Amino acid sequence: MKKAVIIYNSKKGATKRYAEQISVYLNSKKLTTQVLSIDNYSEEFIQDADYLMLGCWTSGLMVFMQNPEKDWRQFASRLPETLKAKTALFTTYKVLTGSMFKNMRKQLNGKADSCTTEIKSRNGFLSEKDKEAIDAFIG
Repeated sequence: MKKAVIIYNSKKGATKRYAEQISVYLNSKKLTTQVLSIDNYSEEFIQDADYLMLGCWTSGLMVFMQNPEKDWRQFASRLPETLKAKTALFTTYKVLTGSMFKNMRKQLNGKADSCTTEIKSRNGFLSEKDKEAIDAFIG
């Protein structure tokens, strides 16, 4: 059975809820999932993962200068130089995501070059569009 690890950073709970929703959906697709906060991250969690989903909330001004906040940036720096698992990004936001995904990739510093799947939620719930993107991600 394939394994997905979902690692998130949440400020008020929406990103945690989104990570949990992603997990439930992946379980319905017969994947084993593990959901953890960046605070509980250890490299051992991702060693045997087939899929890795990394998420955080959108920090920054209302329409521009969106970035992962400091804790997520520090987490990203602790990831292995090369991520073996197929990797996707997710975020939660209030108004717009703007340059959030670009800046998340920048913080990953080439560790997940093939990371093209991006999903986002304003309320922390999985949409039908998100499910389609996840289906394409897990192939």
